[in-house]
Amino acid sequence: MRYLMMSKASDTAPDEKLYTEMAAFIEEMTAAGILLATGGLEPGGVRVTSSGDEITVTDGPFTEAKEAVVGFALVEVRSKEEAIELARRFRRIVGDGESVIQQVFGP
Repeated sequence: MRYLMMSKASDTAPDEKLYTEMAAFIEEMTAAGILLATGGLEPGGVRVTSSGDEITVTDGPFTEAKEAVVGFALVEVRSKEEAIELARRFRRIVGDGESVIQQVFGP
């Protein structure tokens, strides 16, 4: 099962300990074959909407900074519970904040 794990912005400033712990966590997941992709996201983005024949392109940002998704990890695990445990470990490393987990369907 694949899950997209997204992290929202927080007020916590990263420090050297966070970078070290996160590097070890990413290395562990990569070695176990769990981590498929990870990355940060630009704060703005572009929204493309359609209505009939009309296509509208709007530059972001679209939400308050604290509501925006700033990073993601795509993981392949055996169960939803395993994805939740990975998210718990991530939150323990980065501290206060919010993450969202969604199952990814398809090949």
